[in-house]
Amino acid sequence: MAEFSDQPMPRPPDEDVYLEFFKAKHMTKYLDDYVDLHIYKGRTLRDRIKFSIEVQSLLKLDSGWAVVTKSGENPKQHTFKTTKLIVASGLTSIPNMPSLPGIDNFLGQVLHQDGFGSSDVLTSPDINNITVLGAGKSSGDMVYEAAKAGKTVSWVLKATDTTGPGFFLSPKGVGPYKNAFEIGMTRLAANFTPSFMNGPNWWTKLLHSSSYGAGLMTGFWNSVDAKARTEANFQRESLQNFDKLSPHSPIFWQNCTGGLLNHPDFFDTIAQKVRIYVGDVDYLEKYMLCLKTGERIPTDALLCGTGWHPSLRFFTEEQRTEFGLPHLLTQEAPSGKRHWAAIEAEAEAKVLTTFPQLSKPPTVFCRPTTKTPYRLYRHIAPLSESGVASKDRSVVFIGQVVVGNYFPVVECQSMWVTAYLDGKLELPTLEEQEKDVALFTTWCQRRYLSNGQRGNNMTFELVGYIDTLLKDLGLCSHRTGWFKDTFFPIWAKDFRGLKTEFKNKYGYR
Repeated sequence: MAEFSDQPMPRPPDEDVYLEFFKAKHMTKYLDDYVDLHIYKGRTLRDRIKFSIEVQSLLKLDSGWAVVTKSGENPKQHTFKTTKLIVASGLTSIPNMPSLPGIDNFLGQVLHQDGFGSSDVLTSPDINNITVLGAGKSSGDMVYEAAKAGKTVSWVLKATDTTGPGFFLSPKGVGPYKNAFEIGMTRLAANFTPSFMNGPNWWTKLLHSSSYGAGLMTGFWNSVDAKARTEANFQRESLQNFDKLSPHSPIFWQNCTGGLLNHPDFFDTIAQKVRIYVGDVDYLEKYMLCLKTGERIPTDALLCGTGWHPSLRFFTEEQRTEFGLPHLLTQEAPSGKRHWAAIEAEAEAKVLTTFPQLSKPPTVFCRPTTKTPYRLYRHIAPLSESGVASKDRSVVFIGQVVVGNYFPVVECQSMWVTAYLDGKLELPTLEEQEKDVALFTTWCQRRYLSNGQRGNNMTFELVGYIDTLLKDLGLCSHRTGWFKDTFFPIWAKDFRGLKTEFKNKYGYR
């Protein structure tokens, strides 16, 4: 599934594969080959990339955009001018580093997860004690690799204002499915989560709007939750505090981070070889991390699995407000607040009526909201008046959603974007667009709690989102017959021929 439809990915060697998951180096090789093998008018995609360029600001022009950049250490700025701007800077481009008092006195290495793979922390003989901050998948990966490398490993979980440790699920499949990811890429599984993108139809209404169906779905998700906790065996004997890795909230709500386990001995390794601490960082000194609990942890390398900042810093606060990007609540005009509050109140009533299960979230910590959610139509385009050319169509956003597999999503987004930018795609009225956005953001915040605050989380909605985009374009998303469309995973090969259909429909040559 990790491929685009126009270039199959060679299967990695068996020694690098576990339940069809493979080492990251093969993904790098695939993408390297992709940009070299795609040639348009005599130039490859690689020829069209400007490397080591940092976008500093964007200026809206009458005829498009001015993109102000700088290159490396060169202080001189360069400005690119363009009529169309596609922002595809991703959600994981800017590391979020925690505040570390005393870092100037620290003599060890400090790394974000972004630099872990290219570092020498696992091989350096000078690094014996490794401490990892964070409670999610990336932190777990670094902890595991450090422990397997024979290092003395400490894992520090935040004590206050936290959604708790992440959920780590077995990747094993059942029946014909080789792994859990394949199950999640079926329309059948997509229907097991309450979402407007799945219909609504008689089946989803039965599962999520009726008391019988809601009870059935609650039982299903509770069984998934219980199985994950049983497999982890958090109460087992351990080196220290293994039970502290138990998630604070049920898996259905996705209030914490999570991911699939890529190593069958992950929990056994952590329990036997890793000391786990729960406490907030107080300060660093020489080769020591000190917690506010008074505990002092010997540290030669401090690894921060602390997440990411949104990669939209080159937009001003005014531009973020104008285009429907997250912006500070304190900066929103009173009229705008009243406008969206009214639309969202109506949307929330619809959410809770359609999906009564979402009206009863667990009592857990939810991060305080400081910014508005994304308010992009179809999570791509700024809201505008209806019609194909009624307003400036010069900027779009690709990949600003949280999904489990970006390959089919950005492939469909790219066709939608092409038709939109060229004025070939008809949009509904502005009022309808606003209602659609408000319905998704209020649902997202109810469905995913802390992780839904930005209004762009589609952990279980990838299939429905793809269907929605292709329906907008008048293209068929059900491409393999009703049985396979329901029970089989969506593969990249299923979309072969889709680009040709798109080009023919919209008159591209």
